[in-house]
Amino acid sequence: MSTLFLLSPARTDGLRAAQLARSSTPLGVALRAGEAALGEVFAWLSALYFRGKLAYARAFADAAPGAAASLVMTPVLGLRDPETPMSAAQLAAMATMDVKSDAFAALLRRDAEVVRDQLAADAQVVLLGSIASDKYVTTLLDVFGERLMFPSAFIGRGDMSRGGLLLRASRDGTALAYAPLASATRRGRRPPKLPPLRR
Repeated sequence: MSTLFLLSPARTDGLRAAQLARSSTPLGVALRAGEAALGEVFAWLSALYFRGKLAYARAFADAAPGAAASLVMTPVLGLRDPETPMSAAQLAAMATMDVKSDAFAALLRRDAEVVRDQLAADAQVVLLGSIASDKYVTTLLDVFGERLMFPSAFIGRGDMSRGGLLLRASRDGTALAYAPLASATRRGRRPPKLPPLRR
């Protein structure tokens, strides 16, 4: 069975985005040249949470031949491979679209339907993002239905806890257990605090 990971977006309208766009770091220079990888930009913006999602997707990539292993939800650009090069202008444009808006949902639905029609018959789609909020879940369930899965250990965890969980799993080489999102209880008691990450 092949797996496609869908990564929820980083916040693109905050202070960190403005800092990166004018930064003299290699990533900032690459961004202004239109050569920064989308996944690396979002990991810089979001720190632990997106970094965990990206590391997990790379560690457990298992796509069918010729198919994408992971796609990132983005404002304006829709679903994109994390290696997609992006520019400072594109990052600024992303800040103009609210991820809770109908425009974002329409882009997500458009691209998700294309992806669905290209999936192998036995492929599963795993959401690495918030499951308690409807902002992604409603659209993705409409498109993928019972094929949409999520890490069951996400229930009850906040963003930082989910990011830490994904980083630990990617470093340990042990994938998390997945459950169908359509029939899941999406909210639950907060689990015990994770132990500190190993350096």
